[in-house]
Amino acid sequence: MPRTRSRDDKKNPALPGQVVLVLQGGGALGAYQLGCYQALHEAGIEPDWVIGTSIGAINAALIAGNPPERRLQALHTFWQHMQRAVPSGPALAPLAWFGQPNLAANLATVLRGIPDFFTPNLHAWRGQTAALGVESAAWYSTAPLRETLLELVDFEYLCDCRTRMTVGAVNVVSGAMRYFDTRHERLGVEHVMASGALPPAFGAVRIDGEPYWDGGIYSNTPIEAVLDDKPRRDSLIFAVNVWHQQGPEPESIWQVMGRQKDIQYASRADSHIARQKQIHRLRHVIRELCAALPENRRKDPKVQELAGWGCGTTMHVAHLIAPRLDGEDHTKDIDFTPQGVRSRREAGYADTRRMIERAPWAHAAADPIEGVIEHH
Repeated sequence: MPRTRSRDDKKNPALPGQVVLVLQGGGALGAYQLGCYQALHEAGIEPDWVIGTSIGAINAALIAGNPPERRLQALHTFWQHMQRAVPSGPALAPLAWFGQPNLAANLATVLRGIPDFFTPNLHAWRGQTAALGVESAAWYSTAPLRETLLELVDFEYLCDCRTRMTVGAVNVVSGAMRYFDTRHERLGVEHVMASGALPPAFGAVRIDGEPYWDGGIYSNTPIEAVLDDKPRRDSLIFAVNVWHQQGPEPESIWQVMGRQKDIQYASRADSHIARQKQIHRLRHVIRELCAALPENRRKDPKVQELAGWGCGTTMHVAHLIAPRLDGEDHTKDIDFTPQGVRSRREAGYADTRRMIERAPWAHAAADPIEGVIEHH
């Protein structure tokens, strides 16, 4: 049954409809989303609905699973935990000789994991063909993440649905994407962990007996969950992406690996918005055509059924894209160094501040979907 406490109507009264925060997956790149939320919070803009995949689901839980006055502290604490395993010291300096400044830290993450997130799975040493079961067939264990989330997220508060949360995961057996939504069901730590269970690094997480993997392997840009929502409502959507759909032509195998990852996990974000814009306009066309019919025709049950496909809502899409950092490469999603986390957080904060100051949604023309894109 739908839950009724999905929004506090007193929030964000000057904005054009509900505020939706859509968070892409991307490991360490999710620090950018921390900065984005901080800017929104300081501007008095609290999301009515947060949707996330992978690290975006974790950030979403930290936001929706805490009262507004505790959200920033929960986010900052989580990201401080993520930096604990970063090595330093002169003994590791020779690794910089390879021309990759974060090579030592990223190598340590691969070998040792992050104590409050994931640790090496000793069962994996039995070999790649060992039958470990779908939950254990992975290089790492995410048991520490469970404890971290239980410490920082109030799941009772989350399930009160004062801020709606949706997380995406893909069913390992059927291959179908599923969005778990606090408006329709109670969500727990396993739903957040399932959304971040990226194979083969992390094992599947069972929900109601079914194994689920990271939704990013199916669609890492969950904006369609907003635009397909029923009933539809006027919305201001902050779509926060951390992967670059467009990029320069790579010249080395190392660069090719980075470009391939960007394309894969950007999940056709631009084309998703363009396609949804077309569909949304068609909904407006249906509404106008039905309104033009004589009253006696509008009462026909068949016409009323067709009219149900129409829609009069307006969607403003504020598209924020994390910038590329100097020296980053295809391992950027495991760059949990203090410098990397800080740089991405500061970039998210600055970009969102600029977007809020411009407030293009307040000046947009009357269009069913207003695409507002911040380029880097």
